[in-house]
Amino acid sequence: MAKMYYEKDCDLSKLDGKVIAIVGYGSQGHAHALNLRDSGCNVIIGLRKGGKSWPVAEKDGFTVMTVAEATKAADIIMILINDEAQADMYKKDIEPNLTAGKAIAFAHGFNIRYKQIVPPADIDVFMAAPKGPGHTVRGQYMAGKGVPCLIAVEQNATGKAYDIALAYIAGIGGARAGIMETTMHDETETDLFGEQAVLCGGVVDLMRCGFETLVEAGYEPENAYFECIHEMKLIIDLINKGGVAAMNYSISDTAEYGEYVSGPRVLPYEQTKANMKAVLADIQDGTFAGKWIAENKNGRCFFNSKREALAKHPMEIVGKQLREQMLWKNDTDLDSASK
Repeated sequence: MAKMYYEKDCDLSKLDGKVIAIVGYGSQGHAHALNLRDSGCNVIIGLRKGGKSWPVAEKDGFTVMTVAEATKAADIIMILINDEAQADMYKKDIEPNLTAGKAIAFAHGFNIRYKQIVPPADIDVFMAAPKGPGHTVRGQYMAGKGVPCLIAVEQNATGKAYDIALAYIAGIGGARAGIMETTMHDETETDLFGEQAVLCGGVVDLMRCGFETLVEAGYEPENAYFECIHEMKLIIDLINKGGVAAMNYSISDTAEYGEYVSGPRVLPYEQTKANMKAVLADIQDGTFAGKWIAENKNGRCFFNSKREALAKHPMEIVGKQLREQMLWKNDTDLDSASK
């Protein structure tokens, strides 16, 4: 059983006198920065000069600097820009300005796991990873709650990295929910696998196949959208609250029976698991990381073509049209800074 930490295990005073630089002011960046400041921490923001987030962070009352300036000024540097941009920024703006005893932190272990970033030995390296998007991290904090977090310490140069990491997570509200100890190696591999095989890759392809099957059989696209896509959130919310048992308790016996007899027909267990093992192997041996790094260096042709094709898919077009007609169309908690 993984070790868990809570508020009683965290001492926010470990951050007293320290300057925390949040690099990036998107979904996670703004949430971390605002929560830490509300917890009494001294927070500055490091951004690319002239970037669109600069005036947003200033409007929120933060001192904004270039990433190089923020690294020089800070004791703790939390890197919250996209994975694919981190290595170049680190080499250019952070690494030259690190001094012994500082700490660098991440919310995902990708660049450490695949050695795109290799910090010097006299620097603390830790991960503070909320298991939720930034708008949820902020919203839960403001409601007096928190989003569960993962903690990992990759380098403990000062001997105080765990204390600092726990205090940081308490500052963003994670200790109110629970902090699970892991490693950056395990977090990276399980996170990538979950995204690709289930949460994003698996679920999107499953919904798309269901939508297309109904439409090709002559059913109205709107019906197909509601049955195969819109209701996904209702089911996931039930599982999130009480596991699959809670879902089965809430759905009809007819639906539960269909789960047992038709689920294995759609996703043949042995073949699906074999395919998932192949996905995991690519993550473990660096094949996926290598492809993603190369994709970003070569203009993202494959990535962009897939994104464009998805935007033109009928399930996206029909879904947009339906949402615009529904009374709940403005009932959204999506963060405009989620990218």
